[in-house]
Amino acid sequence: MTTDQRIAEVSLTAVLDLGDATPDGPATLELRGPLDPSVLRTALARIASGSPAPRGEQPRLRRHGPGHHTLECSGRYPLGALADLLTAAHPPPGAPERERSDRELADQERSDRELPTRERPDRELPELFEPTPLQREMLAESASCPAPQVGQLFWRWHGPLDTGRFTAAWQAVFDCETVLRAAFVRDPEPRVAVYPRSSPDVVRHRHGTVTRQALMERERLRGFDLSRPGMLRAALLDGEPQEGYVPPTDVLLTYHRGLLDSWSVRLLLQEFYRAYVDSGTLRGGERRPDLRDYRRWLSAQGQGPAGEVFARRAGVTAAALPRAPAGAVTRRHGTGRTGARLNRTEAARLARWSVRRGATESVVLQAVWAMLLYRAAGRVRGPAEVNFSVLVSGRGITMEGIARVPGPFGNPLPMTVEVDPRRTVPELLRDVRDRALDIAACEWVSAGQLRAAAAGPLNGPETLLSFEHRLRPLEDLGADLAAQGIQVTDPDPAAPQTGFPIGVVAYYDSTGGLVLSSVHDRGRLDDDGVAALLAHSARLLRELPLGAGDVSTIAEVLSGLAGDEVPRLYDAVAGQLVCLRPAREPGAGTVCLVGPSGPGDGHDDRHDELVGCYPGPQALAVLRGHPDQAGAALCPSVGSPVGPLMDPPAGSPAGSPAGTTGPLVLGAFSGSGALACELARSLASHYGRPPLVVLGTEGTAGDGVADFARHLAAAAERSGREGLAARK
Repeated sequence: MTTDQRIAEVSLTAVLDLGDATPDGPATLELRGPLDPSVLRTALARIASGSPAPRGEQPRLRRHGPGHHTLECSGRYPLGALADLLTAAHPPPGAPERERSDRELADQERSDRELPTRERPDRELPELFEPTPLQREMLAESASCPAPQVGQLFWRWHGPLDTGRFTAAWQAVFDCETVLRAAFVRDPEPRVAVYPRSSPDVVRHRHGTVTRQALMERERLRGFDLSRPGMLRAALLDGEPQEGYVPPTDVLLTYHRGLLDSWSVRLLLQEFYRAYVDSGTLRGGERRPDLRDYRRWLSAQGQGPAGEVFARRAGVTAAALPRAPAGAVTRRHGTGRTGARLNRTEAARLARWSVRRGATESVVLQAVWAMLLYRAAGRVRGPAEVNFSVLVSGRGITMEGIARVPGPFGNPLPMTVEVDPRRTVPELLRDVRDRALDIAACEWVSAGQLRAAAAGPLNGPETLLSFEHRLRPLEDLGADLAAQGIQVTDPDPAAPQTGFPIGVVAYYDSTGGLVLSSVHDRGRLDDDGVAALLAHSARLLRELPLGAGDVSTIAEVLSGLAGDEVPRLYDAVAGQLVCLRPAREPGAGTVCLVGPSGPGDGHDDRHDELVGCYPGPQALAVLRGHPDQAGAALCPSVGSPVGPLMDPPAGSPAGSPAGTTGPLVLGAFSGSGALACELARSLASHYGRPPLVVLGTEGTAGDGVADFARHLAAAAERSGREGLAARK
């Protein structure tokens, strides 16, 4: 079997040459691997219908041999988006591309032009639609913390648990829920891509191989590859075996908040239970309404009272956490987790006291947080504004059926409250309650939209509060599970890591206690300060129902807190260009991998494989930090992640990254092609022409990584030859 034939059966790799980066200049997309003609036709139709720039332009297809084609077009055509679509479409396993004559291809191309777009088959191509503003903002933040936008639910399963049936039940849910078959691609802006099929990731661990806390941390750090569908996975941990007794199993669901919120996962869990008791099947077809319907509803809405509600807070300087000195560092990294708890009696007392004050427990928590932020500001005297974000459900809207639609609706919105130490606690509770009602009137509007609507700048909150609400249990499900010897506890949430330096989630556990769980960025907040802040929160929630009367002032309440330990906020560390492997010889150049960060902290196992099998002498690097923030990538400045690529040292040949000589090649996996092309165009002004972009199939692994590495090396060699010819 020839090399080209083997490639055609393994993966599809695209090499993009943007020419001189001018709109009218030539550009080419070279495809190595299986090219299904119907998939190509559908992809071209998708581009023609969704992108205004190439209207009237049809790329010219040249066939060079088995598994080798080139598309030629102008520089204005969105080649990166086309490459993303083609590399996202997988051929059936073991079905290599059939040899076709030039006449067959010409006849097919002519007939395709005569077919209406709506009649062209979609086959393996995903359905694309615009993300919501909230999704865009979460994607932009997704590289700013070690495990970006990852949420978790965990609970205990008592009774027999069949892994095959468990997986089949989740597969049934995946088949009915478009959100579980969704991922993100760039076109060149982010798009939501819904695939025809996706499989659940279920892993079972034997007792003693890992602790529950270690498993939760491991799964959180894995994160998700945003270009792959299936952004919910399950991990099972067996209990200690006992003779004559079925040990319980700990169940952990990990999900990405760009497509799901906690309420949504609880909805999906109910559907899973229905499928499990029915032997892994689920009656009914695909759910509607779904996220696509919500996006259409959202497009028809304005911002309601959002501008009025938030405009009056614009320009107000709010008291904030004290800042650490410029340049100071915590000398720690990763995430820290802290917890506090009110027992059942204390939680019930708080609930009764809240009702008597005309508030809810969540309002009391927000008032306590406001007082503690005021206290943490230190030098503040007299009244001052404090601000923080609160997570609203996003489901208090007029769209029919929204309460049962799974999606990313949990929305962090800023709350600004004036804290005056001379005022009473009941007065503060009323102010917080009124602000919460104001926010609820526009909870479908994202924080970014609010900043744009405000008359002046809004101070960005540094903390996030959320109060977790549980679904009402379905009695028939409990009975059906019990009939099969199964009993499950209500799932508890782990505080999700977001773009905020600290987030706190409150929820009632299965015993009736009120749990406060926090997660913080250890690079921005010290552990002791966060622990003190959470301990003070729990203490005030215990003590307010016991001693805060109608005339108790905020100053009196805060005076009872001992110690002066408060968290200091350290500056965020910018993204960076990370060297995976140095060049093996002078002047070899650099291959830089770009695009949305992969699992967890931006580490991608495919990068490790690539280092091990890359045959060329070039240095290997990866752009980590904020690749989803297009502004930083396209308009780099001092300190930006791509800064080293923009400023080659004096005397280096064109296309040389800082600290190296030789050409630059950009590499990416499917879903990042459009982003890589935009970055390549932005680099053209510094290098004389855009670097080549090599795009691998999103499912690339094993032999696929070796093929991808070989094509990267060939592109680097080609860039070196063309660069030398140009200099001569």
